[in-house]
Amino acid sequence: MSDEFVTVARVADVAPGTAKAVIVGQREIALFNVDGTFYALDNTCPHQGGPLAEGWIEGTRVTCPWHAWTFDLTTGGMTLGDFACVDAFEVRIDNDAVRVARRSRAEPNR
Repeated sequence: MSDEFVTVARVADVAPGTAKAVIVGQREIALFNVDGTFYALDNTCPHQGGPLAEGWIEGTRVTCPWHAWTFDLTTGGMTLGDFACVDAFEVRIDNDAVRVARRSRAEPNR
């Protein structure tokens, strides 16, 4: 098993339509379950630090609960313009384990 991914939850820990804040290394990550498909974004909204795991999920979008900035769960991009984004992380399901990449998709492999 590669150490590029960290087990952060069990599938049953995050019900469909919900999210959970998890820790990967030094980062807090928002883990989302959308109809059985898992997504992971940095949990901190770039606007004023709102917790995205507490946001509203609609389809593959999450809206920050503090000031309504909305992000695409598949890319981390802001849906209202390209002036902000959050890091997106690859997620793998291994049996019952939900595993999140240690590095965001934007970070180079070293």
